[in-house]
Amino acid sequence: MESRHTLAGRNIIKPMRITVRPVWRDEWDDAMALAWRTFMLFEASDYTPEGIKSFQDFITDTVLYRMFIMGEYQLFGAFEQNKMIGMISLRNRTHISLLFVDWKYHKLGVGRRLIEYVGDYVLNEEGYSRMTVNAAPYAVGFYHKVGFYDTDEEETNDGIRYTPMECVIKIHKN
Repeated sequence: MESRHTLAGRNIIKPMRITVRPVWRDEWDDAMALAWRTFMLFEASDYTPEGIKSFQDFITDTVLYRMFIMGEYQLFGAFEQNKMIGMISLRNRTHISLLFVDWKYHKLGVGRRLIEYVGDYVLNEEGYSRMTVNAAPYAVGFYHKVGFYDTDEEETNDGIRYTPMECVIKIHKN
């Protein structure tokens, strides 16, 4: 994947070699820190204090981490030169629970790559042809661009605003 980066105010072409793979145990904290940083930058303004606390409680929940260790909560990362620049997680085999990309890598195709990787995983490893997500207000447009459609109107639970969405998984050729 190639992308245009801005360096010292100048546009340069720099090839990006993005690797998407399952996240290892010792990378869990990095993934949750990336989720928190990105949430605070782009999403927190759409939430009440209750919603922000609910999100923080979710990503710091020890039960969630134990589910990850036991293989019940899948977590995948996008890496450039061994640095995690994006992450996506699945619960219940087909539901995208978290998707965050470091702000420096927004609009460079990293989120799309994560969706495609997880779609292939859900189709080939789990045997399902659909994925769901509860999209944050900030992310609704992105999910529409990658093939998701609304299944209901926006809802709010525990201060978290989201639009339920679904997509039929397409086979991707790399």
